[in-house]
Amino acid sequence: MSKILQRFRIYDFVIIAIMAALGIAIKPVLVPLAHIISGPLMIPSGAFAGGLYMMWLVVGYGITGKPGTSTLIALIQAFLVMFTGVVGSHGVMSLFTYLSPGIVMDLLLLLIGHRVCCRGCAVIAGAAANVTGTACVNIVFFQAPGAYLLLILSIAVLSGGIGGLLAWELLKVLRKYNLTGKREGGVLPAGIREKEQQ
Repeated sequence: MSKILQRFRIYDFVIIAIMAALGIAIKPVLVPLAHIISGPLMIPSGAFAGGLYMMWLVVGYGITGKPGTSTLIALIQAFLVMFTGVVGSHGVMSLFTYLSPGIVMDLLLLLIGHRVCCRGCAVIAGAAANVTGTACVNIVFFQAPGAYLLLILSIAVLSGGIGGLLAWELLKVLRKYNLTGKREGGVLPAGIREKEQQ
């Protein structure tokens, strides 16, 4: 664990903390608004709007470009909701429901060999995180039946994918104005350079 943490700079830890805080800060505003639409449809608001707070995991990883970023953001979020009791807290089970999306995102990006370096992997990362979070909340609380669960997870994939797309667009703006620092020894990976030139 210490070897993994040594790969991160102070700048990276600051970004991780900011992304974790942003993801939690928007929940008290976003969840009630999402519930206005998702409530009558009997769809959990997290599945419907989760992509908009999972996107911060994608943005954080996109800025640092380092495996483990999403897990660290999710871990901080879990502790924040546990100790502050803000909207979205699941008590001690927050360690499961919040941490799992970050771990899955990190593992998936390692598996496909991407680091939020293109639009496609950003969308996939967001979708994977949100569907994982929705599935974990279902396991702990809802235990929805088969067909209904498939509907919820499908909505979670769509919402997460949209969140990943928004994260990619935000990253492009941040990079355009040189607000993301430097990666990979001072330069952006080739994949990112090529995508930004398109």
